[in-house]
Amino acid sequence: MSDYLIPDVAFSDNTNQRTPCVLVLDGSTSMLGPAIDQLNAGLKTLERELKKDPTTALRVQLLIIRVGGYDKAEVVSDWVDAIDFHAPTIEANGTTPLGKAMDLALDKVAEQKARYDANGISSTRPWIMMISDGAPNDHGWQKIAARCRDAERAKQVAIFPIGVEHADFEALDLFSNNRPKHLAGLQFNELFVWLSRSMSSVSTAAPGQQVQLPAADWAVVEV
Repeated sequence: MSDYLIPDVAFSDNTNQRTPCVLVLDGSTSMLGPAIDQLNAGLKTLERELKKDPTTALRVQLLIIRVGGYDKAEVVSDWVDAIDFHAPTIEANGTTPLGKAMDLALDKVAEQKARYDANGISSTRPWIMMISDGAPNDHGWQKIAARCRDAERAKQVAIFPIGVEHADFEALDLFSNNRPKHLAGLQFNELFVWLSRSMSSVSTAAPGQQVQLPAADWAVVEV
């Protein structure tokens, strides 16, 4: 018997349409220092910004995956409505198994979509934002990158690769049909303000509706 036949209290209490967003965050050793400090400060900004708008706070759901440790991808904050979200602290140590992390992200998105459907909750296309200052170094990551592109083409998810300085942009490019953005300096705060505003716009739109996103003023412009 499927677990999804059991009534889900979270969706009984809040029947709003949902906009799911997964953050895949590089917590490898190379992020140690100002980069990880600014990333964590940015997550606290995201928490505050999402909670400012009552509608966004009830409609956006977040899940955060940390990439690091010894070839490890772990959920450090499971699915939660933005109103109940508390920014975790990402630690910097270990390697960069981005393939494993993105595989986990896609699985989590599929599981959550099944929960929505089972509980009669409408939803917009899930977002996965991947942030890294390096390159994937786990075995078979290219196969997972292809899975990511296939999922995007099937309109199952929208993927946004973000590269911090020294990131391997050619590798990050393989995880999405959208070119990766280059974070200007360590403007994580600006990035997460943009994400909050984008989530606010998307969460009030009907599923499948096109939405004009704010300008990405945190990104380096390539000419």
